[in-house]
Amino acid sequence: MKNIFSISILLILVTWLGGSRILAQSSTKLTEFCAASAGDDATYLKDFVVELDAAGPDGKAPEQRYTMVLSKNTEYRFTVCNAEGSEGRAMLQLFDMNKLYGSTYNPATGNSVKSVNFQCQKTGAYHLIVSFIDGKKGSSVAIVSFIRTL
Repeated sequence: MKNIFSISILLILVTWLGGSRILAQSSTKLTEFCAASAGDDATYLKDFVVELDAAGPDGKAPEQRYTMVLSKNTEYRFTVCNAEGSEGRAMLQLFDMNKLYGSTYNPATGNSVKSVNFQCQKTGAYHLIVSFIDGKKGSSVAIVSFIRTL
């Protein structure tokens, strides 16, 4: 009886660890694909993997926030890619305090773009916000790339 219990625990651990490994591999592939789609002129700097639930009863879409320091006189590219099978379309926004500097989604037209460039005019902390349009559940990755020194 003790051996059966030990074997059961071992099988559960192997299954659990194997499942985590599969998820990590798929996010790595998405990151590699998204970094490549940023363009030949882009040098990969950092990625952010985002998984969010659907909006709650209040209707407010969940969002993931990241803070990063960007350097003056540098052009960056921010690229967002949806995971295969993601219900929601990812939207990336770049803020400095309360000022919006760029977005991959235009709510007035309903159009989305994959990437947005930003020419940084002052060194400081900037906030990257990723959410899903219409508050749908989704998975995505956001890539920050270096383009050039101005």
